[in-house]
Amino acid sequence: MMDGRNSLVLVVEDDLQTRRFLKVNLGRCGWRIIEAENGRAGLARVKEEQPDLIILDLGLPDIGGVVMVSRLRQLSDVPILVLSARSQEQDKIEALEAGADDYLTKPFSTGELNARLQALLRRTMKALTTDGVFVTGELTVNLAERKVFMAGDEIHLTPIEYRILTLLIRYAGLVVTHSHLLKEIWGGEHLHDNHYLRIYMGHLRHKLEANPARPKYLLTEIGVGYRLVENQAST
Repeated sequence: MMDGRNSLVLVVEDDLQTRRFLKVNLGRCGWRIIEAENGRAGLARVKEEQPDLIILDLGLPDIGGVVMVSRLRQLSDVPILVLSARSQEQDKIEALEAGADDYLTKPFSTGELNARLQALLRRTMKALTTDGVFVTGELTVNLAERKVFMAGDEIHLTPIEYRILTLLIRYAGLVVTHSHLLKEIWGGEHLHDNHYLRIYMGHLRHKLEANPARPKYLLTEIGVGYRLVENQAST
């Protein structure tokens, strides 16, 4: 099982106490931690150290959070987890659309933070290919043969339903924003047509979930997007 051992995490955070807390507690989980107290220092450390993951506070003293995410994205594809006291949906949407991979609101538990970092690391390491097979719980997707199975029974999906599912598989365990889904599936001119997603996600849930009203696999991140659960336990 993959863990954080030998993986380098850059913490970009202006609060000294938070940096110390993260260094001690994530260090116990096996992560190697380097720090930056502001945005400029963070950008410099990305160039110098090439970290495996970045934990980013949005409330930096010198560079705005969304701008910082965009600048990091210009430098590297390294996964970015935003760790912020800002809990409004719009803050989350803006950070994710700027290029962040995940968003965790303060206060947080070390256990959840560690789990989310592990998910980001798995995503970068597994490099899921088109000839692979994705499995979570009783859901199996054979990407080479474009076949979907639930508890061993083949499920017929329409082309759009299948494209939505495979896009969620690409980011399994992480939230995918409405706008990203709409742009990838229907094109940039449909960025505000959220009703498309509601309809097709409803269809997918009726085909893949035992109880579509209480989904286990296709979860809604209210106001932000959708998340496909990975490593769902079989029943």
